Amino acid sequence: MQYREFKGLKLSQLGFGAMRLPVIDGDDAKVDIPQTQRMVDYAMEHGINYYDTAWGYHGEHSEEIMGEALRRYPRDSYYLADKFPGYDLANMPKVKEIFETQLERTGLEYFDFYLLHNVCEMNIVQYLDPQYGIMEHLLAQKKAGRIKHLGFSCHGELPVLKRFLEAHGEDMEYCQLQLNYLDWEFQHGKEKVELLAEYGIPVWVMEPLRGGKLAKLSEAQEQMLKQLRPQEAIPAWAFRFLQSLPEVKVILSGMSNEEQLHANVATFEEDLPLDEHEMNVLMNVAAQMADEKSVPCTACHYCMDHCPQGLDIPHLIELYNEHTLTTKAGLFGFIAPMALAAIPEDKQPSACLHCGSCEKVCPQQIHISEVMEDFVKVLGGE
Repeated sequence: MQYREFKGLKLSQLGFGAMRLPVIDGDDAKVDIPQTQRMVDYAMEHGINYYDTAWGYHGEHSEEIMGEALRRYPRDSYYLADKFPGYDLANMPKVKEIFETQLERTGLEYFDFYLLHNVCEMNIVQYLDPQYGIMEHLLAQKKAGRIKHLGFSCHGELPVLKRFLEAHGEDMEYCQLQLNYLDWEFQHGKEKVELLAEYGIPVWVMEPLRGGKLAKLSEAQEQMLKQLRPQEAIPAWAFRFLQSLPEVKVILSGMSNEEQLHANVATFEEDLPLDEHEMNVLMNVAAQMADEKSVPCTACHYCMDHCPQGLDIPHLIELYNEHTLTTKAGLFGFIAPMALAAIPEDKQPSACLHCGSCEKVCPQQIHISEVMEDFVKVLGGE
């Protein structure tokens, strides 16, 4: 197992994510506990020492199951991360009771790592509102030793990340991002990592395979990569990309069966970052994948000057591209709906009048009204 240093700790590069544990009969709330415990045993035996759970995973059973599996080992042999569930705004006033419940569920006296979960457009105002006392309480728990290291996860766009860091950057020790070679440019991952570096905040990675999308590519794309590293499995390229980023400390993978766990452990027996040529080829693959599903908006903003509704059309198309790329891969898209929840109703895709004024000045000749209509249909269908 490969390790990276963080404040005197030696953390396994591969982290065990507990959002996609093996389940029974396809029911996310019915975790296969014997198999999960076998997986934890294998992970521990092969050097994984970082485990990540959260309040809402597996119908609120993940914390209890992971606590039970890990308590069979000495407390100083693993690190457990949990999160405050701010993705649900109803939880904002409940930070004290939720934190205590999480400790009870896991059966532990402290969390090695604790995060403000999913800072995004939908909840940034509430996270920064002092009336809820969220940061105050978590910092107090850290001072009391019940949180060893405090950080946050972020699914929001770059402006949200900037806003949160301006308010609480000095209190954050790490940030968990959706980061992979597809989102390096597609979701401005590169800029987010650079911004965090300005604050001296290292990166934890979630969705390194983008929910499995990067585990299997087109035949032509796979051949491009096989020519460079014939023995490298296709999913391993996503991990090698992340091993190439010095800012990344922990790479979380939600492994839903023992086969996936064994394959990932084998990958992380070596640290094999990409060279410049390999990185360029991989970025070319990512660009192809994005172009296959994307509306070719260049964000020139000509359309906005002619929209009677004042819609931020480039931003809406960016969200549309993200959502269609995710959902057409068979995954659940939640980033776009969260971002749209923070936009006034009269500025949403549904406010488009289909007047065609924007399309007359679009250099890319995009049928913008059709994009807005499809976006509404896709969101309504969910």
